[in-house]
Amino acid sequence: MTRVWKWNRPVTVREVLEDLQQERSIAYTTVMTVLDNLHQKGWVRREAEGRAYRYEAVSTRAAYAAALMNDAWSQSDNPAAALVAFFGMMSDEQRQALRDAVRIVQGPDSREEREGREAPREENPGSAADAGGR
Repeated sequence: MTRVWKWNRPVTVREVLEDLQQERSIAYTTVMTVLDNLHQKGWVRREAEGRAYRYEAVSTRAAYAAALMNDAWSQSDNPAAALVAFFGMMSDEQRQALRDAVRIVQGPDSREEREGREAPREENPGSAADAGGR
């Protein structure tokens, strides 16, 4: 999957093979079998192109990682404790990324954002301006 995600476009077995062969010796049939297995599992879709197929990831690497984390978290009998343990394993950079992600998910009208802004001042309901000059 790493190679398919790397290009972020449909790839052929030959392209993946040539990329992998820069690091190690591997057979064409091995790459073809792995991509076929990924297709059978629903991780990639494929489209025929001549006598070959082009394979494309069904989801992004980030979405895949999120699904793995969600699956692992849902397996816990104590999700809060699992999160505390997970956060304890994180680096400072990862914790900052988590804070950033929470802000993005909460959006600009989150409670933290509202508490950080000054509340708008209301007009005195009995004022002349509010009564339309009456």
